[in-house]
Amino acid sequence: MATAPPPAGRRNSSGLVRDLEVLELLAGAEARREGGLRVLRIAELLGRDKATVSRALATLADAGILRRDPERLTYDLGPKLFALAAQTQEAMLVQQARPLLRQMATSTRETTHLCVLRGGNVLTLVSEMSSQVVGTTSWAGTTTAAWRTPSGRVLISDWDRASVASWYTAHGRDEALVNPREEHAPGAFSLVTDPAPEQLVVHDLDTLLAELTRIRQRGYATSSSELEDGVVAASAPVRDATGAIIAAVNISAPKARLGARLEEMGAYVARGAAALSAELGHAPG
Repeated sequence: MATAPPPAGRRNSSGLVRDLEVLELLAGAEARREGGLRVLRIAELLGRDKATVSRALATLADAGILRRDPERLTYDLGPKLFALAAQTQEAMLVQQARPLLRQMATSTRETTHLCVLRGGNVLTLVSEMSSQVVGTTSWAGTTTAAWRTPSGRVLISDWDRASVASWYTAHGRDEALVNPREEHAPGAFSLVTDPAPEQLVVHDLDTLLAELTRIRQRGYATSSSELEDGVVAASAPVRDATGAIIAAVNISAPKARLGARLEEMGAYVARGAAALSAELGHAPG
């Protein structure tokens, strides 16, 4: 009696293709609904030998691509896969944001930045420099404490109170410069390492919650000599098609030039961030 052929597309497929088929399966409706699938079910759906599938799953789990639930004996997509996807998303985001950052830097003649949240910190993905002789520095590749920056506060401005409280408990005392690049130097402006109380926007959870309310009302955040002495900054949220905040656009400038126009700069940054959000598919309302 002739044996049934393997499912279409499976014969002689490479190891990488077979692994991708596993990932596609675990990203599918049944796996999402069940919170993961067992080895036998995965083998059935793929039309493969159970032992072979089990070895492949174990290898992917060891690499962090999959996650194994030791109690339910199920497999699901793992944290490393999401981390890789986030990096890819951010590379695309930088590509889409660069024209806007350049345009804003040209229009204002000040330095612009694109920032994302990393746990309790803000990572600057890219900076476009001021054309003026005295301007603020590039922070690209540098990580700063989110609570000390307008970008960081913008990035958590759509969180609920409980999430903000939990986050602030863990990160509300992080150092200003968390993970500097070796070549980073504040340039003409010195880092504020021991700020006076009046320099800080956030002093405790209550002041953070109040600031997040102001950000939601105005659509932007500002700061003055909070991270660098003599520097003002304004940030606004970038949203994706779902409305989630995925990044912040920021302009920083010497206080002597734009300190008196900080609110005007904030409104300008908000318009730029809204334009970028629209390019990403966000429709307000």
